[in-house]
Amino acid sequence: MKEQNLNEQTKNILATRRDFFKYAASMAGTGAMMALAWPMAATAKLASNAGTEPLTPVTSGGKEWKPNWGHYSAAPKHNPRSMPGIGDRVHEFDMAISVEKHEIVPKVVVSGFTFNKTIPGPEIRIFEGEWVKVHLKNNTDDFHTIHWHGIQVPCEMDGVPLGTQWPVGPGETFTYLFRAQPAGTHFYHCHQMTPLHIQAGLFGSLIVESKDDPVMNTFGYSREYTMILSEIDTNYVRDELNRMLKEMGIMGKMNKSPSLMGEMNGLMMGQFKNRKEFVKAVKRGYIPPYVHSKHGAPNVSVPNFFLINGKAYPMTEELQIRRGETIRVRLIGAGTEPHFMHLHGHDFWHVCQDGHPLPQPIRLNTVPVYPGGTTDIVIQGTNPGHWHFHDHSDKATTNNGHFPGGMMTMLAYEDAEAAGFKFHPVVAVDS
Repeated sequence: MKEQNLNEQTKNILATRRDFFKYAASMAGTGAMMALAWPMAATAKLASNAGTEPLTPVTSGGKEWKPNWGHYSAAPKHNPRSMPGIGDRVHEFDMAISVEKHEIVPKVVVSGFTFNKTIPGPEIRIFEGEWVKVHLKNNTDDFHTIHWHGIQVPCEMDGVPLGTQWPVGPGETFTYLFRAQPAGTHFYHCHQMTPLHIQAGLFGSLIVESKDDPVMNTFGYSREYTMILSEIDTNYVRDELNRMLKEMGIMGKMNKSPSLMGEMNGLMMGQFKNRKEFVKAVKRGYIPPYVHSKHGAPNVSVPNFFLINGKAYPMTEELQIRRGETIRVRLIGAGTEPHFMHLHGHDFWHVCQDGHPLPQPIRLNTVPVYPGGTTDIVIQGTNPGHWHFHDHSDKATTNNGHFPGGMMTMLAYEDAEAAGFKFHPVVAVDS
C-alpha cells in the first residue's frame, strides 16, 4: 500500500524511526509493509560504488577557478578535487567497524562501536600533500560513515550521511580518497547518529605532519603525545545500542522478503527531499520526533565517565618527561563538552589551534579544549616531580560521580628521584 492511502492514525504511527520499527514488528508477517527511503539492498549498491568513480574538478569557463585572497586566504594548498597523478604515492588503510567490549576502568566494561577493534581508533599519521585512501568496512548492523574533521577534502569524501554520501550499510564497504591537508592535529569520527556513535567509540586521531614544522623549528621537542578527550553516558550508550540492534534485526528480516521491501518512503525515517517537502509533510499531519508530547520523554545523554584516549583515571596513560626535555601534547576535543586542561607546577606554551600554528605562542597553565577543536601545547621539563594534569571542570574528574577519576593523568619526570623528589604518588579511586 502507498503512503498517500494511509489514514491519519497510521501516518502518526509511522512518524518516527522508533515507532516505525514497532509497527514493522507487528506487521512483519502480513505483507502489508512500507519501504524505507533507501532500502538496504539499494543502499548496499550505492555504498559499494560510491567513492570509486573519478571526481569531477570544479571549473569555470573551462578553466580552474583560482581567486586571489592574498595574505588572508584560507584556501587549501592543493585542489581538493584533483586526483593522484603518475608516480604519486597513495597510502592505503583498512578500517573495519565492529561492536566490541571496551574497559573504561576495572569493573566498567561497555559494548561500543570500534574502528579496528580499538577505542580510540588507530592513529593515522601522514605528511601534508600525500594521498590517503581508506577502505571502510561495516561489520555492524547499523549504518556508518567517516568524517575527516578539519581536513579539506572533496565534498563527496566528507562523510556526511545523506548530505555527501549514502551511509554505509551493514556488510558494505566505502572507499575514501583525499589529499592530506592542511598540516596539523586533526581527527576522524563517524557522522551517522553522531551523539551516539562518538560516545560509543567511533573516533581517532589524524595527524598531518609538515616537513617544515614551525613548532619543531621553534621548540625542538623530542617526543609527543596525543590525548583525545571525550565523555560517555554508559546507560545511554547501552540502551541506544540495544534499541539499534533490535531495530536493525527487524530491518534485516524485511530485507530478505521482497513483499516487505516494496514501497518504502522517507516519511517513516524522517527524511525529506528538501525543506519545502518537510514543511508540507508537517502540514499534512507528520509529527516530528522532537515533539516530546507526542512521542514520550527523550532519552537525553548525561555523561558519567570522562575519558582520555578511551580510559578514565587511574587507567589513563602518564605523560613522561625528563629535566631539560621538551614534549609536544596534542589535545583533541572529540566529545560534546568543553574541557579546561590544567597542569600543576608548570606553565606551558599554547602553540597551535585547530592544527594551525599561532602567530605567537601563548604562555598558560590552563587551556580550553572545545568540542571539535584541537589544541597543541609544548611542555618544558623545568620542575621535577609527578604533577597532575587534569580538566579543571570538577565533574570531569569523577568516575560515575566519585572523585578522583575521569579526565586526569600525570606529568611524570623519569628522573624525579635523581632530582631529589622522593614521594611516590598513590593511586586513589575514592576520597
